Amino acid sequence: MATSFDNYQKRKLVSSYISVVISIALVLFMLGCLGLLVLNAKKVADHFKEQVVMTIYLTDTAKDVEVNQLKKSLALAEYTKEAVYVSKEEAAEFMKEETGEDFMDFVGYNPLKNSIDVYLKADFVTEETLAEITEELSTKSFIEEIRYDNDLVELMSNNVKKITLWVLIVSGIFTLIAVLLINSSIRLAVYSKRFIIKTMQMVGATKSFIRRPFIWKSIQLGIIGAIIALAGMGVVLYYLNETFPELQLLNNVLLVAGLFVGIFMIGILITWISTFIATQRFLNLKTDHLYY
Repeated sequence: MATSFDNYQKRKLVSSYISVVISIALVLFMLGCLGLLVLNAKKVADHFKEQVVMTIYLTDTAKDVEVNQLKKSLALAEYTKEAVYVSKEEAAEFMKEETGEDFMDFVGYNPLKNSIDVYLKADFVTEETLAEITEELSTKSFIEEIRYDNDLVELMSNNVKKITLWVLIVSGIFTLIAVLLINSSIRLAVYSKRFIIKTMQMVGATKSFIRRPFIWKSIQLGIIGAIIALAGMGVVLYYLNETFPELQLLNNVLLVAGLFVGIFMIGILITWISTFIATQRFLNLKTDHLYY
């Protein structure tokens, strides 16, 4: 009979530990994924900003020397990520591929202009900066027109600010939820052993002696939960990097490693603090109050 009861208690204890580990792992996984989002939010925003093209159309009378000088100056400019020269023939071929028809058969000549497509660095994709660049380049007589999608730039700038604000707010909320959930799981695990805690205290054990095994066990559970969470984060990060290689999510290894170490330490720290507070609460309770 005693053996059967002992087995039941062991199964109950193991079940309690498993539920704590799962709770810790899920919460840390969500927190880690949110951390990945926060770390890469700017990178994602920059990627979309750098797709904005400023097209500089050249006059038909532009000399090769002038065009080459402009290409070199644009390539060396601090705001340029890439500058690509597109001849009128290449532009016509591109339009033919896009529409499936050769418009020159109807027009009889190529009305398109030679141009330079300038892809700017993300930090310079703002309405003010683009206006300044346009004003500066417009002084050159062989430049006929400069075009870019001003509405898209304005919309992108506004949305990036809104998204950044909401990401920070959600990050704070999720961090609070993570702490509360892990704390609740640990408290439930300690609550099931409140009579053992009080019995040890009544026979003369010191508070630090009683707390030590509970804290150590919780830290072990926190480590296991953190490892599971990190494994899940690794899978998510690998999948995202394979799906969106242009974002180069794994380029900054130190930043990613720092996040992983941070999640691991959070798992240990929260379980340690939660266990300390929970055991201290039951150590300070009167025996009569243990039943409530």
